[in-house]
Amino acid sequence: MNEIFDLKTYLEEKRALVEEALGQYLPKREGIYKVIVNAMRYSLFVGGKRLRPILCLTATETVGGESKVALPVACALELIHTYSLIHDDLPAMDNDDLRRGEPTSHKVFGEALAILAGDALLTEAFYLLTHPQLAHSISNGPLLSIVHLIAKASGFRGMVGGQVMDLAATGKKINTKELETMDKQKTGALIMASVESGAILGDGTRDQIKALSKYGYHIGLAFQIIDDILDIEGTTIELGKQTNVDQKKKKSTYPSIMGLSRAKKLASNHIKEAINALVKFGKEAEPLRAIAYYIKDRRH
Repeated sequence: MNEIFDLKTYLEEKRALVEEALGQYLPKREGIYKVIVNAMRYSLFVGGKRLRPILCLTATETVGGESKVALPVACALELIHTYSLIHDDLPAMDNDDLRRGEPTSHKVFGEALAILAGDALLTEAFYLLTHPQLAHSISNGPLLSIVHLIAKASGFRGMVGGQVMDLAATGKKINTKELETMDKQKTGALIMASVESGAILGDGTRDQIKALSKYGYHIGLAFQIIDDILDIEGTTIELGKQTNVDQKKKKSTYPSIMGLSRAKKLASNHIKEAINALVKFGKEAEPLRAIAYYIKDRRH
């Protein structure tokens, strides 16, 4: 009889591993950097699923690598993700008061320090990625590929570009193809980079990296579709942020364009495609399969 994979325990263990490493990598709240480090740590440790770093670690293990080698890269991905949330919440962007159930950075520290905290987290990510003491176990070739990959996913070719599209589309009607392009960059790019960088770190073959990249593409889009759905069906307590925001701000989302039922079906289709991308893997990919279903069924 096959043993049932315990995803809850797996996610808790990986999250604890990531948070311990983040605590070690990030400077302490002391000395001349105390003010900015305090703001950085506030948003970083206020909560979160740590999905992107976990995906990186899991992809590394899926292709036969050791997760400890991937920890610096995994943590750098979380630093970038947290920076993006701080900036997204700003009054000039989404103007949100709550994030993960707590006041957003600009509500606690003011807009100027929140902007700087986001900037600091982004640059700290690349400081970490290239730190000799932390990256000593990664050869230069793969490390350079990973830095390039993450930079592309984070900048105007990825996350930043997607956010620009999101701002431009607010209050306007766009089609599903335009929405997919926007969400592929805004949300999908960093998720896809998390999986792909993990596969590179684990010294995966070209076919393995390609398959995991496809997996990351589909779960990235599914994640954003579910996010759009939860904004309608979720609660503030579940999500840790205000709900029904997209409709109030007249944002283009999958439910607004195609309705809730079709949006849910599309999310399910992306999850199926993600699972199909793992067909050449055996039980070593079971955590990735479970994470895909977790993304589809999540309530926060």
